[in-house]
Amino acid sequence: MEFKKAVDIKRVNFIVDALKANLPEGAEVLDVGCGNGVISRYLGEKGFVVRGVDVSPKAIEKARSLNTFPNVRFEVVSAEQLVADGQRYHAVVCSEVLEHLNDPGKLLKVLHQILHDDGVLVVTVPNGKGPRESLVTKPVQRMQKKNGWLWRTVNNFKQSMGYKGTTVQSDADDLTHIQFFTRPSLEKLASDNTFRIVRFGKTNFIEDVFPFSFVTKKIKILQKWDCALAEVLPYQLTGGFVSVWEKAKNQ
Repeated sequence: MEFKKAVDIKRVNFIVDALKANLPEGAEVLDVGCGNGVISRYLGEKGFVVRGVDVSPKAIEKARSLNTFPNVRFEVVSAEQLVADGQRYHAVVCSEVLEHLNDPGKLLKVLHQILHDDGVLVVTVPNGKGPRESLVTKPVQRMQKKNGWLWRTVNNFKQSMGYKGTTVQSDADDLTHIQFFTRPSLEKLASDNTFRIVRFGKTNFIEDVFPFSFVTKKIKILQKWDCALAEVLPYQLTGGFVSVWEKAKNQ
């Protein structure tokens, strides 16, 4: 398990459970926007056959260098190439990807084309109005855009505290969040692209919000408690959404 944080482990276990419940034996899983391939490799460890794709050559190079599973492969592939391949999938994973796209609907239309009619799409995204996006991501991105003394001060402080600006899931050069989803807006995005969300879940609460993160990243039990607390709080207070999508049958 390359993931160390409780919230990341909770997210990937949701993906595994969704695939086990819906994937025919021997079917290949497509991991779209796989980044460094950490989810793909974990799925490979669990026995799934996985194709991880990303548009970043840098990410795919790292994914390949870390891969030891014969049932997992990584490729630099665009959305257009996925359609051209002509291959269809019983399961597609799209984890922490849609928030980075200018037009997430464009990718979802592609995924709808390549997904079997009875297939599932597993989507995870941050809650755009959740604690982390509201208190960390949005203010930091605003400071970064202005590139003034405040941003330089914050950036230097983050680096001194060991925050690298990348994630275990991706070393991509640009991890800017462009989309900020709520539960209703994510459901509308699904509907607009001929999907329906059949399972919805929560991730964590505030363990990854600074200054709490400075403590919780060192104390695993606090991370687990925070994930458990998210389960009893309203959806508006979760840090992220985990969901299973199916093709809308009536469209």
